[in-house]
Amino acid sequence: MSNVLSISPTEVIHYLKISCQIPNVIEEIATRKIIADAAKEIGITVEEEELQQEGDRLRFAKKLVKATDTFAWLKAHHVSINEFEELVYNTVLSKKVSHHLFSDQVESFFYKNQLDFVAAVTYEVVFDNYDLALELFYGLQENELTFPEIAREYIPIPELRRAGGYQGIRHRKDFRPEIASRVFAATPPEVIKPIITPKGVYLIWVEEIIQPELNEQLREQIITDLFNGWLQHQIQQMQIVTSFDGNIENQTSPNLLKQA
Repeated sequence: MSNVLSISPTEVIHYLKISCQIPNVIEEIATRKIIADAAKEIGITVEEEELQQEGDRLRFAKKLVKATDTFAWLKAHHVSINEFEELVYNTVLSKKVSHHLFSDQVESFFYKNQLDFVAAVTYEVVFDNYDLALELFYGLQENELTFPEIAREYIPIPELRRAGGYQGIRHRKDFRPEIASRVFAATPPEVIKPIITPKGVYLIWVEEIIQPELNEQLREQIITDLFNGWLQHQIQQMQIVTSFDGNIENQTSPNLLKQA
């Protein structure tokens, strides 16, 4: 048996089809075209220095310190040097278009949606029994036990139990609505009275409420979110035509497509 396995571009496309990845690929291609058209209309160009900086940033992010590391990465991803430069160019172009379109909207968006950027540091234990959760809540109020003790006793998942039920830093959208309203009305550090939800009874310790600050990281995130929303809107307004789609309606339906 030969040790050489040959795979053609046609087979790659066929695999993308049968693995249902074509819609994502088409959307990415459409996105690139929309960005390129917008850049041309606006008059945005990419300078050599910008390409070098972004290329260096990308190699650093992927830990491609040596030239040999970079060439090995290119080979593993079947990317030529010219294609790598195209990847870097598209990244720079996307950033410049997004900043041109939305940089001046960041402040107004932030202040209009400031509540969405408030975050909470929480710990939680979920119970099936409300009476038990309430009893433990009152025990906490009377300093008869601590939240870590409850977590160690009632959380079945080892990793979560060892972390004392720690949920990390989360925003309002990350909580169920009935939980969010109570969490962000708390005065930390505070344990909230048990909350009944379809998924169980939540006993939550709110350790900290973090007020948002419009720093550079958040500014970039807002620009990215606004830009992605704009791209999605542009794609939805378009009729995307590909050259490899068959006429499904006129094909003979196999048994697996027939209605039960």
